[in-house]
Amino acid sequence: MATEIHRDAWGIPHLRADSATELARAQGLVTARDRAWQLEVERHRAQGTSAAFLGGSALDWDVLVRRARLDDTAERCFARLEGEDPETARWVSAYVDGVNAGLAEAAGTAPEFARARLTPGRWRPWTPLGVWLATHLLFAGFPAKLWREQVAAHLGADAIGLFATDGPGTSGSNGWLVGGERTVTGQAVIAGDPHRWIEDPGVYQQIHLSCPEFDVVGLAVPGVPGIAHFGHTGTVAWAITNAMADYQDLYRERLRRSGAGIEALDPDGVWRRAARHTEVVEVSGEEPVEVEVIETARGPVVIGGPEGIDGDPVDGGSPGSPGSPGNPDSPGTGNPGTPASPGNGSPGNPDSPGTGNPASPAGPGNGSPGNPASPDSPGGLVCPPLAISLRYPPRTTADLGFGALLPLLRSRRVHDVDRALDRWAEPVNVVLAADTEGGVLHRVAGRVPLRAEAGRLRVVPAWEPGHDWRGWHGAPRAGLTHGVAVMANQRGPAEPLGVEFAPPHRHDRIAALLAGRERWSAADLPALHTDTHLASASALLDHVRALTGLSADAAALRDRLLGWDRRMDADSADAALYAAVRGAVVRRLAAHPAFDALRTPPAYPGVFQPWLALLPRVGFALEHLLRAEELFGVDRPAAVRAAVEEVALRPPAGVWGDTHRLAPWRALPPETPYGEPGLAGDHDCVLCTSAVPGLTDQASRGPAARYVWDLARREDSRWVVPFGASGVPGTPHHRDQLPLWLGGELVPVVTDWALLTKEADV
Repeated sequence: MATEIHRDAWGIPHLRADSATELARAQGLVTARDRAWQLEVERHRAQGTSAAFLGGSALDWDVLVRRARLDDTAERCFARLEGEDPETARWVSAYVDGVNAGLAEAAGTAPEFARARLTPGRWRPWTPLGVWLATHLLFAGFPAKLWREQVAAHLGADAIGLFATDGPGTSGSNGWLVGGERTVTGQAVIAGDPHRWIEDPGVYQQIHLSCPEFDVVGLAVPGVPGIAHFGHTGTVAWAITNAMADYQDLYRERLRRSGAGIEALDPDGVWRRAARHTEVVEVSGEEPVEVEVIETARGPVVIGGPEGIDGDPVDGGSPGSPGSPGNPDSPGTGNPGTPASPGNGSPGNPDSPGTGNPASPAGPGNGSPGNPASPDSPGGLVCPPLAISLRYPPRTTADLGFGALLPLLRSRRVHDVDRALDRWAEPVNVVLAADTEGGVLHRVAGRVPLRAEAGRLRVVPAWEPGHDWRGWHGAPRAGLTHGVAVMANQRGPAEPLGVEFAPPHRHDRIAALLAGRERWSAADLPALHTDTHLASASALLDHVRALTGLSADAAALRDRLLGWDRRMDADSADAALYAAVRGAVVRRLAAHPAFDALRTPPAYPGVFQPWLALLPRVGFALEHLLRAEELFGVDRPAAVRAAVEEVALRPPAGVWGDTHRLAPWRALPPETPYGEPGLAGDHDCVLCTSAVPGLTDQASRGPAARYVWDLARREDSRWVVPFGASGVPGTPHHRDQLPLWLGGELVPVVTDWALLTKEADV
């Protein structure tokens, strides 16, 4: 038969072909037709060429991509795939062929191309691998190690734990499996919602892929063939959340120029030649920027170089801490860097505070490349010029795990999913799976290196032995508890692989809700997606309860907060009051002199600054900070008292949804702004719509999709995305799912071809 494209009532593509290869080509073609602008933005971001049409706001990201060698890594991974798994390489290439066949025509219907004066380019066979790399480069949160360096340098290593909560942009996802013994059908149900940056077009694509080998519905990543994260084959279904594993390391390098090249000091005391070349990043409306690309035996240098940051000859560090990056006491001046777009793993909130661009310290010292001063030298000599390299698994192995994608589509039982995931690389995920024969799976999938504890926590000195990688962790596994398994980025089976995890509140709330009923159906489970109970409010409310001697208005506010049901509903005035008090407390704690040294981060590239900004760190760690036995002399009751009095004097005028509004990321802002809706939920709710307490109530992160996979009858499954199947503004299916997403409703998964509308043969 000819390859066919069908659509359901929501414009979701359903594809049918004679072979997996032809099906991949059709998937690439339909994705180009539906999301041409999104695909080209992702291609350019993966290559580090997006500033050429997006301008200076994209420069920091492009420089990071060039320095981290993402495109070269993608090409290496594809070359290895060609040699070891030629079938998958041909399948990926067929997807690229489909994209290239559809882009040029589809670009004529996407208005952003004309606005950006961009002509679609050609995808190369490894471009999908580059898109995957760029999407997940910052997903494991390696910049958090830079933050920990700052905390340790100024507050001591013990203080790291005070701020140890999930970093900006890495958690919020939920997933749960209800075994057959706990369902009305006797078959398992899997449900959940991945939380990422909300983008328009969305980061997930609802799709149905059918050929003689398999018939799968699921959520695809635009630009990548197959269905990697959330799928249902009819007899087995799977879903994932971020495992919060740490699998990327940062090394402080000692570099020196030698003739036309650069040398790096290795752990055996020998200076060895590092790879070096220069690249030019084009910037729309500005002068091109030349980038020096350096790679040592550890990995690419992503911060600084032989002369430090921005050519400064010396970068100070904290004496006695060889991994300390930069001089955190340097004065803050300059222009805050623009974070990378949130669609690719960056935690940069578009409303993030000015984080500054502190000048590097001046002063004498023996920082010459030929004789770098040791940071713990007698007399407190300065560190060598700052240079930090990144080691990440695909760069070291030339394997991105794409060999798992076809076996996942072909899976019939849990055992097949399990074997396919043995080939998974990154990101590291917690996986739930179930099949129609009663099999269940709860495991971690991905590649996490075995290495010394210091490398997991902080920046380590490249010139000291003991920081190499020594193989890979095995895959932790778990079972069901009382017939259910819940994954919510908490400490669970992945605990041995990570450092910072999400608080347990979402996990505990889902588990408690599931325990409240003996038998569940697929139709019952969407109610859990939108639960708004905020357990983490207890830490602040305990302080509020202890307040006495308040003004009359503040006492009334205290009593109202204590009577609040702790639900962050969009129409709740009490939730708005709580959020206002919380924000005021966060700002007061962050302004305390005890944290002065953390207020101005080092002069790292702007893409890393969101991890280093003090105010969001205090906001996300507020629960820990309020409950700590001691907090560097900070009078927390006084801060809470002042915050309650402040809000009582100027209370919010409306309800939570008035200020807690959806703020999706777009590569280009719309010519006519959308009136984005108010939202329920909060960071620690099951309905995890994350604002930044103390900074903004707007939510740029939230459920990037919702799903319910029913193993009894696949057609009773449900799914929804924030906007729609089309990425083209103004088309019928661009934003038609938004009202359902807001209301917690899902649309049916249609698998009966007789109920679909045929669009074309291709």
